[in-house]
Amino acid sequence: MTASASNKPGRKPISVQAANDGKFETGDWLLFLAISLVWGSSFLLIAIALESMEPGVVTFGRVSLGALALLALGPLSKSPGPRWPERTDYLQVAALSALWVGIPFTLFPLAQQYINSALTGLLNGATPIYVAIAGMILARVRPKGFQLAGTLVGFLGVVCISAPTLTTGGSQVRGVLMVLAATACYGVAINVASPLQRRYGSVSLMRWMLIGATIWTLPFGLVHLGESKFESRTMVAVLVLGVVGTGLAYLMMATLVGRVGPTRASFITYFIPVVALVLGVVFRNDSVEPLAIFGVALVVSGALLASRSQS
Repeated sequence: MTASASNKPGRKPISVQAANDGKFETGDWLLFLAISLVWGSSFLLIAIALESMEPGVVTFGRVSLGALALLALGPLSKSPGPRWPERTDYLQVAALSALWVGIPFTLFPLAQQYINSALTGLLNGATPIYVAIAGMILARVRPKGFQLAGTLVGFLGVVCISAPTLTTGGSQVRGVLMVLAATACYGVAINVASPLQRRYGSVSLMRWMLIGATIWTLPFGLVHLGESKFESRTMVAVLVLGVVGTGLAYLMMATLVGRVGPTRASFITYFIPVVALVLGVVFRNDSVEPLAIFGVALVVSGALLASRSQS
């Protein structure tokens, strides 16, 4: 993918340039915080779902329900967008469905069989680094100034939040490599999504992406279907994960990417561990180390730095 599409008659060039490269507006912050809350709470919902379902079934259920949610939402949208993408964009849309959902959503539950959730969250916090690297390679967009400072400060905050819990479980190489591969996929996907979102709109793009991801994850779900038990508590967890944590969340994320650009949109990754930490304290009586509290302050500071104007 290049910074802009080729100029064809009747086809408008696209760019990864954000609609708003200045300070976050109120709408940007509302999207930013909403996605952080939804994806931060996903860890709790996944833990509930895995009580009676296998990882592949949880992944397929989550993705397919997300696709159904956007299929239902499409007719209600003021600008539902084209029915299908242009033929020249088929490959990018297919790649996006695999890179942003199919592969990561499959790798994360598998990785947690080898490493603890704290280390998984720490490694997932590296997503903005991968976004910046992918942006430099694909679109030659280099983070600088406040954005670069925010990246470094936010990542340090994630380290501080996760460090006190790293001794509670193992961290085998296999699991670490899986999470690193998943976050690398996120980094590429967010850059690919930015220009496509501008051309087709959030609803259409996310609908196509989740339909494709449903196809990719179907075999994994079928393999483990017989090993799963469908209890009301776990089914509700998957339902919320699919409709809210996948369908609506990816719709909001695509909108945010189009508004503020892929690198700054990826900073929601730094707030996800904060939400997970709070939910752990409230619902599981987890203890909070002083270093983790200091990490929360760094995360918020990093996000505030990154949200400032790039000029």
